[in-house]
Amino acid sequence: QLQLVESGGGLVQPGGSLRLSCAASGSTLDYYAIGWFRQAPGKEREGVSCLSSFGGSTNYADSVKGRFTISRDNAKKTVYLQMNSLKPEDTAVYYCAADWRPYCSTRPDAYDFWGQGTQVTVSS
Repeated sequence: QLQLVESGGGLVQPGGSLRLSCAASGSTLDYYAIGWFRQAPGKEREGVSCLSSFGGSTNYADSVKGRFTISRDNAKKTVYLQMNSLKPEDTAVYYCAADWRPYCSTRPDAYDFWGQGTQVTVSS
């Protein structure tokens, strides 16, 4: 059974950077598409970015294009989300998710496995 654990969240000033990590255990990540999602208080969970299995393609929400980068290291069984030029509206709990298929999606209902989330707060 695949398990995911996020880390790297925290408090950062506007314009700053954070790198989130999603470490997998229980299975290799090679055949899983990966998604990063976020949920702010009172809002629905939204897709931020996704990465196909074997890293062939990526997708980003318009709100983060040019600022966030998703990547994976299958040998380390870890997926990353590099977040630059952070804005207060990026404040949310960030989740990684995985699904056994080649193509990724930014729809939450496309994923079977979820981490517990990590809080990102962007504030001065």
